[in-house]
Amino acid sequence: MKRDTAASPGPSHPLSVLERFFAAEVAYMVAGGVGNASFEGMAACLDPEVELHQAEGLPYRGTWRGHLGMERFFAAFTETWQSFEILRQDFLVDGDRVVVDNRIRARARATGKELEFPILQIVTMKGDRIVEVRPFYWDTAAIAEACSPPR
Repeated sequence: MKRDTAASPGPSHPLSVLERFFAAEVAYMVAGGVGNASFEGMAACLDPEVELHQAEGLPYRGTWRGHLGMERFFAAFTETWQSFEILRQDFLVDGDRVVVDNRIRARARATGKELEFPILQIVTMKGDRIVEVRPFYWDTAAIAEACSPPR
């Protein structure tokens, strides 16, 4: 994980919040997700009115709002992916916005196909909470194809 700051950020700094969120996300997924793991670690980093905007070409498309919406998103996400590994993350902080450049390796649950792809996320913060996430996938058609069972 690369940082754009030499000093260690405080607990409410966007990088600290994102590190806690991503660590909680990994723990949630490893524990089995919805019904098997607590969402509280992620919820602590999310504004109650958080919005996640996913591209229409993805299996988990649409806008997911609030803590309940985020829990529903993660249910759809874990139904889609058997594994989802973050290979690399680079961060660029500009005030209350953070750009996260991710390199992902994932295996689709429906087909077993493995993909490696980039996701660029724009994360907006309000204080020490995430209020909006806009991920941009390089090739949503390839992801949709890999996640669709054969007909």
